[in-house]
Amino acid sequence: QVQLVESGGGLVQAGGSLRLSCAASGSIFSINYMDWYRQAPGKQRELVAASTSGGTITYADSVKGRFTISRDNAKNTVYLQMNSLKPEDTAVYYCNAHIYSGSFKSLNDYWGQGTQVTVSS
Repeated sequence: QVQLVESGGGLVQAGGSLRLSCAASGSIFSINYMDWYRQAPGKQRELVAASTSGGTITYADSVKGRFTISRDNAKNTVYLQMNSLKPEDTAVYYCNAHIYSGSFKSLNDYWGQGTQVTVSS
C-alpha cells in the first residue's frame, strides 16, 4: 500500500509565497514521475509541474518563472515552491506519482488528498 501525504497549503496575499510538500510512503520500489496538479472551482484539473526520476522538469506556461518543483529522492518527497502568487493560482493542489511498488513491483498511479491554496488580492 502506498500513500501520498501533502502539506503546506494555506491562505496568502498576492505576491506572497508558499511551499507545498508531498511525501510518498509504503512498499515503494522506485518512483518515476512526481507531479503537481491543481483544480480551481468549476475548472478541470491541470498539470502545474512535472518531474521525472531522470531530472526532466516541465511547467505549465502560467507558472513558469514563479514556481519551482524539486525532489528529494532519498525521502520520496516532492516539493513545489510557489512565489509571486496570484489570485488565479487559487485552487486545490494535488500531488501525483507513478510508483513501482509491492511484491511484483507493479507500476501504479497515486494521488494525494489535495491541499487548498488560496491567494487573496
